[in-house]
Amino acid sequence: MSVDRVDELASGEEEALTATATTTSLRYYSVAPGVRLNVRSGPGTGYPIVKVLPEGAQVAIYCQSPGTTVTGPYGTTNIWDNIASGQFVSDAYVNTGSDGYIRPRCS
Repeated sequence: MSVDRVDELASGEEEALTATATTTSLRYYSVAPGVRLNVRSGPGTGYPIVKVLPEGAQVAIYCQSPGTTVTGPYGTTNIWDNIASGQFVSDAYVNTGSDGYIRPRCS
């Protein structure tokens, strides 16, 4: 596909291509062993809990956002992982292998 063709794509087509590219590079990360992890509606401890992940859960991270600083098994961080629409977990409890951002910032 040429650069000129990308410029001609309708908004929906461009979004579909972006979603496909994001999905194909998606991987799953383990939650810290022995932890039942609170999932919140936003990137911070002030947001309501929407569900609790069971021990041994694995999560896909779609994007990441700064939020409340949390200390957990994987350090202290203010990074929150978006695992589904309206669902965030602290990166301090997810074994990403990095102390920094590994996915794009949530918009």
